[in-house]
Amino acid sequence: MTTTPNSPLSTPNSPLQTPHSQIIKVKNLVKKFGDFVANDNLTFSVEKGEIFGFLGANGAGKTTAIKQLCGLLTPTSGEAEVAGFDIFTQPEIVKKNIGYMSQKFSLYNDLTVYENIRFYGGVYGLSRKEIKERIGFLLEKLNLEHVRNTFLKDIPIGWKQKLAFSTAIIHKPKIVFLDEPTGGVDPVTRRQFWEMIYEAASDGITVFVTTHYMDEAEYCNRLSIMVDGKIVALDTPGNLKEKYESKNMDEVFIKLARNEV
Repeated sequence: MTTTPNSPLSTPNSPLQTPHSQIIKVKNLVKKFGDFVANDNLTFSVEKGEIFGFLGANGAGKTTAIKQLCGLLTPTSGEAEVAGFDIFTQPEIVKKNIGYMSQKFSLYNDLTVYENIRFYGGVYGLSRKEIKERIGFLLEKLNLEHVRNTFLKDIPIGWKQKLAFSTAIIHKPKIVFLDEPTGGVDPVTRRQFWEMIYEAASDGITVFVTTHYMDEAEYCNRLSIMVDGKIVALDTPGNLKEKYESKNMDEVFIKLARNEV
């Protein structure tokens, strides 16, 4: 796990949890590949407007779980709803109500900045008028007007990630899934990216995020930690640090990942 010395943002308050505010409900979710169990009876819920951290070492099963919740992978068994829709029977409707940003950028290097935004606006079903309005808004907001006609492969990685996040929520989804969105960028860009996450959450978009940076885990309302396909801890960052007698989330994660508790 990677940490950075300076935490640019304060930890948000945990939202009030009620049964009616849950936007993700997962119960005994299992995903097997042959004899290998990638996800072993996952049970958890996520609240509307929450920033929910989904942590685990490489191979713990995080990406597999996210793909199921996004309707991209069919579970072996269990129950799960995303934005009020069943991921088993309504995966296509789930896709229309979420945004998704993968570990590898979901943008096209052989398209310009402008063309990428226009393409994803169309994919998400926006009208021509809406696409035109949001292209102008995003180019100005991200300060990318000067590179609107530049191929994506020719702009810095930090700009790509902020653009990828913006296109993932261009249709104003109920929830956005971010799979290690800040990997490989400098601390300043990571700070700017998390400011965008906070802004999205304040606008009512639920954020489901995985990260390998333990200082970023501190910015989430609640955290789930996976080890070997199972959720071994789920609580607020503060409560987890208290429970496992740790100074920071890095210590908590190491104790759990190494089975030291």
